[in-house]
Amino acid sequence: MKFAFMCKKGQGGRGRVAVVGGGPAGLAATGYLVCQGYEVDVYDKLPLAGGLMMFGIPPYRIPRDSVLEGVEDLEKNFSVKFSYRTKVFCGEPRHDEGDEFVNSVIDLRKIVDGYDAVLLTTGIWSSRRLGVPGDTSKGVFSALEYVYSWWIYELGYSAHKPLAGNKVVVVGGGYSAIDAAEVALMKGAKEVYLTYRRTIKEAPAGEYEIRRVISEGVKWVELVQPTKIVVSNDRVVGVEFIKMKLGEPDETGRPRPVPVPGTEHVIEADMVLAAVGEIPTPPLNTECDGIKADPKRRVVMVNERMQTGVEKVFAAGDVVTGPSMIGKAIGSGLKAATHLDYFLRAKKVV
Repeated sequence: MKFAFMCKKGQGGRGRVAVVGGGPAGLAATGYLVCQGYEVDVYDKLPLAGGLMMFGIPPYRIPRDSVLEGVEDLEKNFSVKFSYRTKVFCGEPRHDEGDEFVNSVIDLRKIVDGYDAVLLTTGIWSSRRLGVPGDTSKGVFSALEYVYSWWIYELGYSAHKPLAGNKVVVVGGGYSAIDAAEVALMKGAKEVYLTYRRTIKEAPAGEYEIRRVISEGVKWVELVQPTKIVVSNDRVVGVEFIKMKLGEPDETGRPRPVPVPGTEHVIEADMVLAAVGEIPTPPLNTECDGIKADPKRRVVMVNERMQTGVEKVFAAGDVVTGPSMIGKAIGSGLKAATHLDYFLRAKKVV
């Protein structure tokens, strides 16, 4: 995976840029910028670059060796400096998933003051909860947390082997749900239920992916929604669901799932994995000296040129768009890097 695909070697001398976040958007932007002659420093809270490509997406989807080769190319051939285990934040740091690796915290304002331009690409390292009684009980995890714990263990960054679960219920119909169900099955779970409130035709991951994991042994249960986690001694022993029926289209254009009264039932489980969406994790709370994040969606607010409220600070990837596919994040990073380059070129002309 060659991030600096536009050139073989960087020229340097054009200026210094900081990229905050070493996921797909940040790496794609870094590759573009070094080819334009910029010196780039990348700050990332994890022990390796790649973001969810390394720590959230199974290696059979995106080979880790390919990502590592691309990062090594940036380091060796383009002198990109990576500062790992470093969280950049404005104000009191918020705790996000993956923060256990952080050794140091740098104030975002210091980064902004120290570079000609800054690009924020900090992704979506926070998961939505189920929002039902018992969802903080032992044995309930986010899909990201579960898959992430297995990959850091396999990469040798954790000595603690995660629990595989025996009877596992996954809630959700997107790629995170597919990955969590598949990993649970691979790691030894005897029964894995993949549950979704609509039908297979409306599932974000697509019918093909769901039928693929069904063929591997995952049990698909559609038109159900959790109403509570069944708990004994503060530990999950099952999930109570209510059956749903499809109603009129909602704001997404998909038929709205409507509860069917009196259809509550329980699926036994000793582990529940919530794959109901991730939340952007900008390096600030709501405002930092002109850089703003939407208080509801938590995305960094940018204009059509991907600029924040501070003209030399840009943002891209899932921290701007919300959760998306890897290709879209890469495209967003390249778009922001292009505008950042135009901005610095224009400043020199003036």
